[in-house]
Amino acid sequence: MDLEISGRSAAEISDSLRALVERRMLRPGDALPSVRSLADSLGVNRNTVVAAYRQLTQAGVVVTLGRGGTRVADRAVVAQEGFAADTVLRDVGTGNPDPTRIPDLSRALAGVARRPVLYGEPVIDPDLERWARSWMGDAPAADFSLTITSGAADAVERLLASALTRDDAVALEDPCFLTSIHTVRVGGYRAVAIPMDDQGMTVAGLRVALADGVRAVICTPRAQNPTGASVSARRAAELRAVLAEHPYVLVIEDDHFSMLSREPFHTIIPAGHRRWALVRSVSKFLGPDMCLAVTASDDETADRLAMRLTPGTTWVSHLLQRLTLALASDPAVLAEIDRAGAHYAARNAAFAERLSALGLPAVAGDGLNLWVALPVPARAVTERLMRRGWLARSGDDFALDDAGAARRLRLTTHDLTDTEADQLADDIAAAVRAVGGRVLPAGVG
Repeated sequence: MDLEISGRSAAEISDSLRALVERRMLRPGDALPSVRSLADSLGVNRNTVVAAYRQLTQAGVVVTLGRGGTRVADRAVVAQEGFAADTVLRDVGTGNPDPTRIPDLSRALAGVARRPVLYGEPVIDPDLERWARSWMGDAPAADFSLTITSGAADAVERLLASALTRDDAVALEDPCFLTSIHTVRVGGYRAVAIPMDDQGMTVAGLRVALADGVRAVICTPRAQNPTGASVSARRAAELRAVLAEHPYVLVIEDDHFSMLSREPFHTIIPAGHRRWALVRSVSKFLGPDMCLAVTASDDETADRLAMRLTPGTTWVSHLLQRLTLALASDPAVLAEIDRAGAHYAARNAAFAERLSALGLPAVAGDGLNLWVALPVPARAVTERLMRRGWLARSGDDFALDDAGAARRLRLTTHDLTDTEADQLADDIAAAVRAVGGRVLPAGVG
């Protein structure tokens, strides 16, 4: 590599390489010289180059890939949920809950505006804390600490930041929730993929990730996004047995679908685990704008999380906390949430049946979306669907290493009418046929 790298100290070498990146003489993905070769060419000790690379890694300029060497970090933007709100096409890739299934907040708003909350007061509303402790009663330890954050993504980001440093390895499900990919990338951590099946993350994949030195594991125990998989009781026990040998690895469970889920909750966190957190947000059943999540964790993890909250937003608005409590403790709202969960399950199952009848076997998991297998590349199908007025999402948006995701669609169809659902299913089958896939003729099956 013919680069003008200079310097005698770690700081000078780091500055020289950073300048090359800023001038685009080094681009994302480009490999840096090996420690040995750069040390020899500059006439410095190898430890000096190691220190320079460490500074660049901590700054997020480069990433270390083990045997893959050190490369310039890819700062490409990760695709986000919500997809394309301004499109003229019918968006069936949003990942959003149905707004008509979100409880009316106005009925509860009038009753939550009490006295002002001032600095120095408890950060958790006492009434909300009592409710939250009951809600988190199935946490892996009976004696847990409670933290309130501005949503699940906020909790996960702060949990990782409180326990890890840049370039630490984090195990993620593969395919994975887009926000988790984004959080790990922006944090400068190294994502290690754990393959998924219909029972959740695989035991073999977890073992490989732990052997690779991951310092944190993020798991979705049910309604995994995008696959809809939920961890079975047997799989949870197998994963706990593996994790029990690594008590200081931070295990984060993001139970995002919680009250809406049709599946039981099975924790993968072993009894007595030293570093763990169970996160539940209210965004799926009270609306994405209700940015509040409850985290149950061990005491040390809670203390670290509280320290990460202190420099910024010390507490989540007590108005939001009171509104959450008013809604989540109202029997009428709880009944509405239960009906919403049943609605999502029924609509997803019905659309899976439509596709299966057209020769595209599909199974509805838990959650807001469908993870549909195709006999052809999904990108080719999404392009055809655009011509028919639909904006769908290809599965490779969610993949880390999973090549099979390129032949998947993630669809959000629960808010379609029966007529629209019939049309979309027919159009998917037609698009598959148009790019060379084999399906049964429409109406057969």
